[in-house]
Amino acid sequence: MSIHIGAKKGDIAETVLLTGDPLRAKFIAENMLENISCYSQVRNMLGFTGFYQGQRVSVQGTGMGQPSLAIYTHELVQNYGAKKLIRVGTCGALMPEIELGEIIIAQGASTDSNANRMLFDGLDFAPLADFNMLMKAWEVANKRSVKVRVGNVFSTDLFYFKNDPERWKIWTEHQMLCADMETSMLYTMAAGANVKALSILTVSDNIITGAFGSSEDREKPILDTVEIALSC
Repeated sequence: MSIHIGAKKGDIAETVLLTGDPLRAKFIAENMLENISCYSQVRNMLGFTGFYQGQRVSVQGTGMGQPSLAIYTHELVQNYGAKKLIRVGTCGALMPEIELGEIIIAQGASTDSNANRMLFDGLDFAPLADFNMLMKAWEVANKRSVKVRVGNVFSTDLFYFKNDPERWKIWTEHQMLCADMETSMLYTMAAGANVKALSILTVSDNIITGAFGSSEDREKPILDTVEIALSC
């Protein structure tokens, strides 16, 4: 048992889906996995293990933001032996042509988080996805005729920020597809631990155009995203 995850050794699979919302972790487990068991309810950050097409898989809530995700990924890898981490989350599009409900596979992630420089003595580390997982996700999405894009994302520490179009202009000019709050830290933690990671994101809003979906709309593409994630 670790500080923030109330599981015993062996309770957690080597492949773990990560989602910020613990209730989404519950939803994924109940709708996509068989023979599920809840291994942790510490701080109501739920974690489940079950089987998908015979493969043992866990689903863990991480909370919002890079510091929270760093805690859970550290414990999953160091305390429970996780080898493959796949974030299934949402994002805000940074390109006007990207529509709500599209899926973005993050090949790399920039960040405004000072944690990056704290880890690397003032330098900037550019974290990337696992290439084989990324290619597999891309192939599966195309076979399923799912609308998907692959590119770089921007992980920010601030969800609410002053309404300044210039903040996003530089990222749009550099072909950043979307913004989230976790991918950069996930890829950084995975690189440091020599494990595999991939972030697959559903577009819940468009920061540039102002388009915004309801919470119900955000849930609809989740199962497609999870199916792609489970194929990696």
